[in-house]
Amino acid sequence: MSNFFTNQIKTSYRTLPGVITNILRESILAGELSGGVQLKQEELATKFGVSMSALREALKSLEAEGLVRFYPNRGAVVTELSAVEAQEIFDIRLFLELGALELAIPNLTKTVLAEADAILKRADEEINSNRSSELNWQFHEILYRSANRPKLLSLIQNLHNNVERYMRLYLTTLHYQTKSQEEHYALLDACTRGNIKGAQKVLRKHMADASSNLTEYLS
Repeated sequence: MSNFFTNQIKTSYRTLPGVITNILRESILAGELSGGVQLKQEELATKFGVSMSALREALKSLEAEGLVRFYPNRGAVVTELSAVEAQEIFDIRLFLELGALELAIPNLTKTVLAEADAILKRADEEINSNRSSELNWQFHEILYRSANRPKLLSLIQNLHNNVERYMRLYLTTLHYQTKSQEEHYALLDACTRGNIKGAQKVLRKHMADASSNLTEYLS
């Protein structure tokens, strides 16, 4: 990780806090920084070769996303997610993503649908769980982006990230990927036909399955 990200930092000084945010976010989502881990700011600033102010700005961004929490006398700590919290996040996501689909489907072009299909085909061949999870988000994102509601998409992505680290672990250990892909193809088919109600029905089942399995896993 160090060489790749060090090069990123060296070439991205103007957005340094953003680069650090991306590095730490991915470490959290990949499970390298697990829930409850204290993020020692001086050590991280030294590791990345950045100022404390740049590091704090990055941590504040992660706090806004719900991935980090600040505690008195402990500083920044990676958040942990309970089964109840996971269920609530999925409930909120369902409302938002159903709405995003309804807004997006009338705007979907052949180009967007072809890109979504290409993402699913790459996911079919992917064996790395982290990369599979990234492709999962890319598929949903490319559909929702056609809603032309950037604030809505940002809210969905933040909520997605809050359960993503656990979903990656779940997909790896319980082999959920095959079923998830089947539901993705069904969703894409409904979108291609312009069937809003059908697409929403598929999405409800897709998210209900993920929510049920993940909350059971966390319990």
